[in-house]
Amino acid sequence: MRKLLAIALCLSFPLSVVAGENGFKVKYDGGTITDLKTGTELRMEIHGNQIQFFKGKDNLVQTIPASAVTDISYGQDVHRRVGAAIGLAVVSFGVGALMALTKSKKHYVGLTWQTGETKGGFAMQCDKNDYRGVLTGLEGVTGKKAVDTDAMNVKN
Repeated sequence: MRKLLAIALCLSFPLSVVAGENGFKVKYDGGTITDLKTGTELRMEIHGNQIQFFKGKDNLVQTIPASAVTDISYGQDVHRRVGAAIGLAVVSFGVGALMALTKSKKHYVGLTWQTGETKGGFAMQCDKNDYRGVLTGLEGVTGKKAVDTDAMNVKN
């Protein structure tokens, strides 16, 4: 009986992993999709010839044909956690001082496309564990190479 239970558990675990959500969780950070507010959480799914964005489980927000993508960009926003450090300094000055030395990174991926005469684009914030997968998936389905905006030196 124990062996049968162990086998059933071993088979059910991989099936539950496969049945999970597909795609990547991203946050809309602004662009040409007028129905969305900045900070709206989306799920991005990459299929053979298209990129789809869903709000919630099944609410399709945008479908972009992979052949219409003109540019993929990547950038980071690095800042110190000053606000959190001040809050902790009230309780413990030592912990607050250490917190002021830490940095926070946010990863952004930009996507622009053109279908006929219609141009569009937006920026999305990706999780630190997912941004490489998002970039690889977008590069793979579109054939375009992502541009690192941090590496570009613009002089005025």
